[in-house]
Amino acid sequence: KETRTVSTSTSRTLHLDCSRAESLWRDMNRYMAISARNQLSGKITEIQLGDVVAHVTVRVGKNLIESVITRRSAEEMGLKKGDTVKAVIKSTEVMLQKD
Repeated sequence: KETRTVSTSTSRTLHLDCSRAESLWRDMNRYMAISARNQLSGKITEIQLGDVVAHVTVRVGKNLIESVITRRSAEEMGLKKGDTVKAVIKSTEVMLQKD
């Protein structure tokens, strides 16, 4: 069984089971804090894998949020349609349009 040692920002050393990307992602999320406050929970409705990037569509309520991440990240996270994920939005500006 392959394991990996990871140091966190809180100076903890973790020994994680890397036999499956999904378990690695869950293990890391338990120990990694994030400062972003704009976190929206939703379900993946579509994933399009390209050679280098993955286009991921997440339904949050009645809205769809689209994210482009590396294909490698999508594969390491084991992302698939129907998975529950958090869309973490970190931006210096948010634009509004009045209906």
